[in-house]
Amino acid sequence: MKKILIFSGLISLAVTGTALGIYNFIQNKASIKIEHINSTPAAKAVYTLNGKGEMVPLDFTQVAAKVMDAVVHIKSTHVRSAANRTAPNPFGDMFPNDDLFNDFFGKRYQFRPEEIPQQGRKPEVQVGQGSGVIINQDGYIITNNHVIADADDLEVTLHDNRTYKATVIGTDPSTDLALIQIKEKGLPSLPFVNSDEVKVGEWVMAVGNPFNLTSTVTAGIVSAKGRNINILKEQFAVESFIQTDAAINPGNSGGALVNLQGGLIGINTAIASPTGAYSGYGFAVPSNIVSKVVEDLLRFGTVQRGVLGVMIRTVDGNLKKEKNLETTAGAYVDSLMEKSAAGVAGIKPGDVIVAVNEQKVQSSPELQEAIARHRPGDVVNIKVNRKGQEKEFKVTLNNRKGNTALVKNDQPEVMDVLGADFETLDSKIAKKLDISGGVKVKALNAGKLRKSTDMREGFIITKVDGQTVTNVDDLAKILSKKKGGVMLEGVYEDLPGEYYYAFGM
Repeated sequence: MKKILIFSGLISLAVTGTALGIYNFIQNKASIKIEHINSTPAAKAVYTLNGKGEMVPLDFTQVAAKVMDAVVHIKSTHVRSAANRTAPNPFGDMFPNDDLFNDFFGKRYQFRPEEIPQQGRKPEVQVGQGSGVIINQDGYIITNNHVIADADDLEVTLHDNRTYKATVIGTDPSTDLALIQIKEKGLPSLPFVNSDEVKVGEWVMAVGNPFNLTSTVTAGIVSAKGRNINILKEQFAVESFIQTDAAINPGNSGGALVNLQGGLIGINTAIASPTGAYSGYGFAVPSNIVSKVVEDLLRFGTVQRGVLGVMIRTVDGNLKKEKNLETTAGAYVDSLMEKSAAGVAGIKPGDVIVAVNEQKVQSSPELQEAIARHRPGDVVNIKVNRKGQEKEFKVTLNNRKGNTALVKNDQPEVMDVLGADFETLDSKIAKKLDISGGVKVKALNAGKLRKSTDMREGFIITKVDGQTVTNVDDLAKILSKKKGGVMLEGVYEDLPGEYYYAFGM
C-alpha cells in the first residue's frame, strides 16, 4: 500500500513540474535563445588521393565555381512548315496523296506536305535544349552534334546570362560532336586532360543544364571506360564512352565531365535509361577523341579519320573457346576489308589486336578509340596475339576510300545542311542510264535528307523542282537560292523508274 502511495506521489510531482515548465515557457517565450553556428566546428573528414598519391580534402566547391563559368546553355531552334496530311497536294492530281497509292508504289514516291510551306499556314517551331563547353577564349564551344543538328537558329547563354547567336564551324556525326562559335573574346575556358590517364573509381563532376535547370553540378565516379552502347547510328560510328554515375539527364548533352582539378575529361553525351531520365549511368566522349575532332574541324573543315580496314569483335570467354584463342582480351580480327591497311601490313583474320602504340587494347571500342585519334597516312604500331605468340606490325592507316589522302571539305555550306556527300555522276554511268547527267549521293549523314526522306545512298539527282542538274555545282547553285519546299527527282542505278523526295529547306 505504501509503495502505491509513493508511486502516485511521484507521478503527481512529475505532472506538476511539467505543468510549471510549460507555464514558464509560455510566460518567457520572448527570451528563448536560438543559437546560430557561423562555421562548421568539425574539420573535413573526407579525403582522396591526388595524382601524386597525396591525401587531399575531397572538396567540390572550388572546382564547381571554376567550371560553371565555362559551361553554356544552348537553345536550338528548328522552323518548318506546319501542315497536316490532308493538305492540298502541291504536285497536282498526277501523284495523289492516298493510302492506296502509297500501298501500291511503296515508298518510292514520298510526299511530305508538312515539309512544304503553304500559304496562310504558320510555321511550326521546334526548340531543343542542351549544353556546351567553352574550349577557347575566342568563343569556340564544343557540344554534341544531336544538340545542334538541323537547327535554323542557335542561341548560347553564358553562366552570367549573356546571350549570343552561334554559328556552326563543323560537325562529326560519327562521334556525335559539333564545334560552334560565338563572337566574343576573353571567355573562360576549360583545358583538356589526357583521358587515357583517367582511372575507374576516380571522382568526377558533370556540369550542364538538365531539364533547362541551368548551371547544374552533380558528382560521382568513373564507373567504367571503353563502353559501347550502340547509340550512334552512323556507319563508321566511334563509341568508346567514359561511363559515370554522376547524374546526367536530358539537357546535359554537350556538357562537361571534369576531374577534381577542373580539367575536361569528356563531353556528356548519353544516358542508359528505361524511362528517359537518369537511372544510374551516363556516358561521355573521352577528351582525347574530342581534342582530335576539334583540331580536324579547325584545320581541315572536316574530320580526318584513319582506318585499319578490319572487321572486329571483342574477345571474351566464349569467343576464346570458339576460336581456340590464347587470350581473353583484345579485338579479334574477323575479316579484312578491301584495300585493308592492316592486311597490307601483314595482319591476318584470326589475329587478336592487343595493343596500339604500346597502349593496351582490351576490347573493340578501345581499339576504335585508339585508331580514331589518327589520320590517313599516320603510321601506328599494332601488336597482335597470333596463336599465342605476340607480333608487331607497322600499319599506315588509310581513309575510307582505301588510300592515304586527306579529305577536303569543298562542299558549299548549303550542301552540308542536307547532310550528304555528293559527286558528279560519271559520264559512262549517265550514258548507261540514258540520262544527260546528274549528281550522285555518295553518303548520307545527319541532315535534312536523312531526317525528312527515305532516300538511299546511291540516289542520282537529275532535277531540282524541275530544273535539270548535271553536276555538283548546278545542284549547289539551285539549292542556295531555295526557301521552303524542295522536290528532288532522280533515279537509282540498280532500280527501275524515277523517284521523288520532298523536304523543306
